[in-house]
Amino acid sequence: MNPPPSLPLILVLCTGNSCRSHMAEGILRAVSKGRFAVASAGSRPSGYVHPLALRVLGEIGIDLSTHTSKHMDTFLATPVETVITVCGNADQVCPVFPGQVNRHHWPFDDPAHAVGSEDEKLAVFRRVRDEIRRVFEAYAAGRIDATSNGSSR
Repeated sequence: MNPPPSLPLILVLCTGNSCRSHMAEGILRAVSKGRFAVASAGSRPSGYVHPLALRVLGEIGIDLSTHTSKHMDTFLATPVETVITVCGNADQVCPVFPGQVNRHHWPFDDPAHAVGSEDEKLAVFRRVRDEIRRVFEAYAAGRIDATSNGSSR
């Protein structure tokens, strides 16, 4: 991925790149108002985006149907301004990317491990989606406010 040079790239990482990082990417992209590029990847990609992640993001108007699971090494030659890890394992194995200025670690439960009926699993996916949404909407608002006031980060 090569974002336009004028847009900083924010890379969201988790282990499997099947749920949390995609939900965060979708939400952050939706609320960023085109102010930054957003991508996600995993340290051990699952090879798919979880169907329930697709479903719960669709419930809030975010379409992840074109997303694919990819390895974080895909971005090693790409200037990444900010890395955000959303699980402990990705935080531990996260490399430093070219141009990286910021790093944040905001862990969330992995909804892929939810057990029970489909309704019970959906409840977990919705809870994690809403937690991710609160954190990433606040982060985007702060970034947008900072750039509106002349700060670049």
